[in-house]
Amino acid sequence: MKPLKLLFALVLATQPVVLRAQADTSVFGLLDLTRPGLERVAELHAAGNDPAAAEALLNYYRHRTGVVSPDVDLVNISITPDEQRWADEAMEHRFFVHAGYQPSYFYGDDIDWQYWPVKDNELRWQLHRMKWWVPMGKAYRLSGDERYAAEWCAEYLDWMRKNPLTDYRDNEATNWSQARNVYFAWRPLEVSDRLEFQIQQFIYFLPAKAFSGNFLLHFLDNYHRHAEHITDHFSASGNHLLFQAQRLIFAGVFFPEFRDAARWRATGVGILNREIGKQVYDDGMQYELDPHYHLESINIFFKALQMMDANGYRGDFPAGYLATVERMIDAFLNCSFPDYSTPLFSDNRAHAREEILADYRAWTKVFPENAAIRRLATEGREGAAPEYLSRALRTSGFYILRNGWETDATVMILKAGPQGFWHCQPDNGTFELWRRGRNFLPDSGCYVYAGDKEVTAQRNWFRQTQVHNTLTLDDRNLEHTDSKCVRWTTDGATDILTVENPSYEGLTHRRTVWFVDREFFVIADEASGKAQGEAGLHYNLLECNPAEDIAACAVATRFDDGNNLLLKVFGAEKMERREGWVSRTYRNRTERPAYAFTAHKEPGQTVRFVTVLLPAADAAAQRVVASWRGGKLHVEINGKKYELK
Repeated sequence: MKPLKLLFALVLATQPVVLRAQADTSVFGLLDLTRPGLERVAELHAAGNDPAAAEALLNYYRHRTGVVSPDVDLVNISITPDEQRWADEAMEHRFFVHAGYQPSYFYGDDIDWQYWPVKDNELRWQLHRMKWWVPMGKAYRLSGDERYAAEWCAEYLDWMRKNPLTDYRDNEATNWSQARNVYFAWRPLEVSDRLEFQIQQFIYFLPAKAFSGNFLLHFLDNYHRHAEHITDHFSASGNHLLFQAQRLIFAGVFFPEFRDAARWRATGVGILNREIGKQVYDDGMQYELDPHYHLESINIFFKALQMMDANGYRGDFPAGYLATVERMIDAFLNCSFPDYSTPLFSDNRAHAREEILADYRAWTKVFPENAAIRRLATEGREGAAPEYLSRALRTSGFYILRNGWETDATVMILKAGPQGFWHCQPDNGTFELWRRGRNFLPDSGCYVYAGDKEVTAQRNWFRQTQVHNTLTLDDRNLEHTDSKCVRWTTDGATDILTVENPSYEGLTHRRTVWFVDREFFVIADEASGKAQGEAGLHYNLLECNPAEDIAACAVATRFDDGNNLLLKVFGAEKMERREGWVSRTYRNRTERPAYAFTAHKEPGQTVRFVTVLLPAADAAAQRVVASWRGGKLHVEINGKKYELK
């Protein structure tokens, strides 16, 4: 550590900082000093000895019992190598802000909280979540090195001084490149994030020498300002509103000494009880139709329940709330592949297996009778797989065709539902196909969120309908999303799904999938209506070097392990290779083969494509024929004939 930075940390953390007139005195007015344990604090404050009252309050918190955070286990603290690196880098003011931007940027000896090295909005917003502060707390607790605590206190006070809460009007900031700093530092989502994680920081750093009574008053003053800001600026809907409500509950539960704590708890509980009925469809899926934000929403509802339950507020959530959370978990496990991964639909991204396992382990403690959750929590050692295989989440439009739950299974997950929200892409009808540990047709992902013109253009490429496994007209993005399930049959040897969407003005897309003998797939895509143009069927393979037969409209993977797939399209006039990318994590992408199969459509004409997806060891050698005759689809696989209807 450079001596100048160490001096910056020690001086700021140990000297009184005047943030506003009589800041220390006003903090005591925010507290209910009649609570048991605060008698000495009240006595000293009444006598006008606020410095001593602050030390007494610090002593109270250092010895307080009966209030816990389920997220912190001081007996079993662990820190990952990445967290240790973030903590150490932070001592040099190199801050870990976002996993998509590594290595960490240097924010200056005199921290510049408005530094914006890349005009990605997330990089500016998430700076104010201070993701490195909890790792610093862990590093302090594990090492006993007081420099971590001194630096945290210094950075905390520095942030307060340089990022005051000035006039804030919802939705005023529309041009983010010109927005005032307050709209980044005090956006309600970031404020709520700090409400949650400053609880962990408080616990980790509480014994530190730098954590003085004076610092405590600044911390409590700032924390209360955060909670009140949330109550005045809730988002209108969506996952942001859920996060804000959950974290307001955390504030009210963990700091019951605030006079407003009960109101915060009641407000947050009221919102979650209301929104769990509005934002969760009857099939268990959260209405943003994004696997990532569905998982986030599960954990929002779940963590609020955990926090309340751990601190004696079990009765604030009704039985129906718990049942809905369990239904959401059921939807999530159905929309997962056997390796715990989920499709890259919309703004989803890959999650580490250990992260998902940790979720299941937490969930099974609350739902111990759910055998499917227990099976996934224990990696199959306990519990049992669901008795069914394929599943339709009809309201949200997620359809799962599977022949098993183990790693040797074949699973298709198809998305065709109602209009989603900002995180949902124009991808209706897209799907992923997973077989024996390999995802052959991953969706494109999202790559990045939003920012200046260059960053937004990067996002928009991944949002295009033509980079999803579905049908387009003239390569345009879908104009309408309101897909309906026309047929769902799973009671025979072959599972059948038909969905229909009014994709464009004058064009309806009907997609039928046959999971033939639960071994291979046949897909019929029909584009009907008065529209005219080029109907395009798009498929995007995983990263590989496939065998292509352009004349036969066929492509086959050729992996050495014998786990391969033939993709052959009938009814197309032309097959061409297109630009293809897949992004599994933020700002990371890899090139992959992508194909368009096209046919011209006249007004009133119905264009029909038939796709056969055939798993095989030597996929390129398979003999496949398909044709429509007598209103039925006839398919021949290596001489074996199938009649599909």
